[in-house]
Formats: sequence, C-alpha cells, structure tokens
Amino acid sequence: MKFLNMEIDNLSFDEALERIQELTETGQGGYVVTPNVDHVVRLEQDEKFRKAYQDAALVLTDGQPLIWISKLLGCPIREKVSGSDLFPRLCSLAAGRRYRMYFLGASEGVAQLAAENLKRSYPGLIVAGTYSPPYGFEKDPEEVGRIWERIGEASPDLLVVGLGTPKQEIFLWENRGRLGRILAFGLGASLDFAAGKVRRAPRWMQRCGMEWFYRLCREPRRLFKRYLVDDMRILSIVWKYRKAGTDENSD
Repeated sequence: MKFLNMEIDNLSFDEALERIQELTETGQGGYVVTPNVDHVVRLEQDEKFRKAYQDAALVLTDGQPLIWISKLLGCPIREKVSGSDLFPRLCSLAAGRRYRMYFLGASEGVAQLAAENLKRSYPGLIVAGTYSPPYGFEKDPEEVGRIWERIGEASPDLLVVGLGTPKQEIFLWENRGRLGRILAFGLGASLDFAAGKVRRAPRWMQRCGMEWFYRLCREPRRLFKRYLVDDMRILSIVWKYRKAGTDENSD
C-alpha cells in the first residue's frame, strides 16, 4: 500500500514470514528492506535510496513511530516488523526448513561470532559463510567481485547484510542482478546484537517506541544529529502527504 513516500507491504509478522518462505522456496530472490523514520526522511532526498526501495521484493515496516503515523493518517499498518526482531525469526525458519544463510557485514569477527551464537540458539541452523568487508569496499569493484565469489561458493538461500543504512540498501540494489535465487535482507545492527557486541533496548522501551532514545543515550555523539535534527523532518513529510486518500491504501 502507499504510505507517505513509499510503497509498503502491509503484512503481519507471521504473514511476512510466510511471504519470505514463499520467495525462498520458489527461488524468486530479491532483497528485503525495513523502513523506519530515518529511512522515510532519507527517501525524500536520496535518489539511489529511492530506487533501492522501488526495486525491493518486500518492504516491511520497522519502527513504532511509523505505526502511529499510519493510524493518524487513517491507513493503519498491521504490525511492526523490525529488522532486529525479524533476524531471530529468520534463523528459526532457516533452521527448520534447512535454508542456508550467509552473514555479510559488521566489524571483523562479529559476523562469525553471531553465527556461533545463533547456531547454539537454533540447532540445525546452517550458516554457510560469514565475511566482514573492509571499510570503503563498495567503492572497489574488485573487492565487490570477490565478495560475490565468496557468496556464490557458499550457495546460501538467505543473505543477511549488516552494513548500516543507506549502504546496505544501495549495495543490494546495485548488485541485485547478482542475487539470482538468493533472498537478501538489509538488517543493520542485527549481527552486532546477535554477537552480543551491542545491547538492544529493554522490551518495554521497544514496545513504547523509545528504542531510538535508548540508542541515543548510549551513543549520543554519533546519533544526536540523526535523531534530534535530521529525523525531525518527518513532521514536514507527514504534513506533505497528509492528504493522501485512504482509498489508495487498501491491502
């Protein structure tokens, strides 16, 4: 459905997993993005980012504030499907269906540590490979080529990319022709969470839409401008799209 400046898949969490299973088992491939407030703001000004969203196989809403905004505009989104919550559910699905996974991103050794932790949590999980690319790798065609050689040799069904926004979404969009039957996910800090390198906000803060505040308190220098300056533009974006008819927001 049309929501603000993007098209989203208005699915419940369980429906999203069913769709992921369908895409995987039919070999359709593609990539999945999970928009939050920061993404909505970025979509207004970043052409490559917009194209990445337009070509995504699935767009699943991440972030309680977007759920609130959708209700305010009269086009309620069924359920928040955050990347960090989706990741463990993906691992559970993969373990049960014997899908092969590949983890790309995070700092050196983090993806491998995440794989070890997750394999203990989900018996039968197959992590066919991990790789933490060097800083700036996306500007080096040879390194990008080597990455896809690694992925090709591992032959995964699911590719989890944790490079941060907008790098991970643009990377997947620019390399969408190399995915083939692979279904890829841009999941940000999920590898860091799984590795135990970064702590998520308490559940009550997640439910109340305050996870951003928890992250801001932990990393104020890095996140101050994003959350308290840049993301405030969501207010003008909501005003801009407030007149969108609810008849365009059918399932």
